[in-house]
Amino acid sequence: MSLNDEGSVVVTTLPKRRGIKFYLDIYKKILVQDLKSKMSYRADFVISNIGMIVSNLVGFVTFYILFQNFPSINGWTMYEMLFLYGFSLVALTPVQCFFDNNWNLRYAVKTGDFIKYCFRPINIFFYYISEVFDVKGLGQLAFGLGTLAYAWSHLAIPVTVATIAQTVLFLIAASLFMIAIMNFAAATCFWIQNSGYIMVIMFRFKDFAKYPASIFNSFFKIIFTFVIPIAFIAYYPSLVVLRPASVPLLSWLSPLIGLIFFYLSYRFWLLGARKYDGTGS
Repeated sequence: MSLNDEGSVVVTTLPKRRGIKFYLDIYKKILVQDLKSKMSYRADFVISNIGMIVSNLVGFVTFYILFQNFPSINGWTMYEMLFLYGFSLVALTPVQCFFDNNWNLRYAVKTGDFIKYCFRPINIFFYYISEVFDVKGLGQLAFGLGTLAYAWSHLAIPVTVATIAQTVLFLIAASLFMIAIMNFAAATCFWIQNSGYIMVIMFRFKDFAKYPASIFNSFFKIIFTFVIPIAFIAYYPSLVVLRPASVPLLSWLSPLIGLIFFYLSYRFWLLGARKYDGTGS
């Protein structure tokens, strides 16, 4: 029995590869059970989603107060900034809902509990990540979609099949960047003890995603584009819909770059899993 390059535990009496349908079926069963356990505490479900909406509402109000004193910020109007804000909230929803178990990875590694994920003939990354679905992300999604629609209507962006398709595509691309950032941060626990601070720092960088990269100086613009690609969570992908007359090349390339960045984070995560020996870091 061993862990192959795809992250699956290989047992000689079982097939080495599994198809997408197999993993979708498994995920559906895991998701149903996880939601059942969470819905048994309905008050917690309601309160957590209300809390998520309220916290995001604070950001909305902050923009509103800010633009009562300034008509624009470096050429960006209030509704354009709200578009970026809503776009970033929706783009961040997948990492909140589907990849929240990354926060627990360092504890599983440190205590040795991670060893249980190494004894199943399925992809270990999928097995670990799929165990948790964070329902708080649904509140974030609802508020993000509302903010996006509100800004969209005031900016008079055409509602066409093309613009909707572009928005969905580039939202998916934007999501891949934050997922990848958190995968990289979480996997450091395989090498670094008490790596939680790395997760916290990387997660807090998401607060910069709601601002256009053009308002930062050259140094931070380079950092947020090529080192910690926060600018790809909202700024570059949203320009395709928000300012279609002047779309930079990085915006068009964001789906491809996002896929590559996610794949690299996945391989890095698996590299750490292969290093794991069951004793903790």
